Amino acid sequence: MAEKKTTLRQAQGDGASLSLATLKPNPHSRPKRTRVGRGHGSGMVKTGGEGGKGQTVRSGGGKGPAFEGGQTPWARRLPQRKGVSQKSRDIGHFRTEFAVLNVGDLAGWDTSVEVSPQSLKAHGKVRDLKDGVKILGGTAKKKDAGSLPAGLKFRDILFSASAREALAAVGADLGDAAASE
Repeated sequence: MAEKKTTLRQAQGDGASLSLATLKPNPHSRPKRTRVGRGHGSGMVKTGGEGGKGQTVRSGGGKGPAFEGGQTPWARRLPQRKGVSQKSRDIGHFRTEFAVLNVGDLAGWDTSVEVSPQSLKAHGKVRDLKDGVKILGGTAKKKDAGSLPAGLKFRDILFSASAREALAAVGADLGDAAASE
């Protein structure tokens, strides 16, 4: 017959109340920590499971994952790359990031308001201006010339070739965006 399990209240005694201060784990549910180097009866004496003497016993000792037994390591066998500045590599904080917007997102734009990075952010079309705003052509459905309002005026915005084509078709003033990418 299986023995009856005791509840937490029974283990604490009937008079004790249940609170955070009186909580404790069930008996033998948490194993005891191994105390290393504390007598012959423990089995972990003298070296304490570390092995013999030398480099591997010391704190931080060992050869490391990249050690190849004394031959020239892989990282040093590779040729060095020289003559390329970080700015030209377009990495890290040198990278130019644009806030991107599709042409179709300008469908309901009021023509009396000039389209600039600040006005796009104020109207909630872009969240972060980053290094500028670039308008892309989008899908064929989005760049439908009939949905774009005529007479839009742009300032300080870059365009893709397909976006420039779609906006020129409805007679938009692209402003000083001659240097598009």
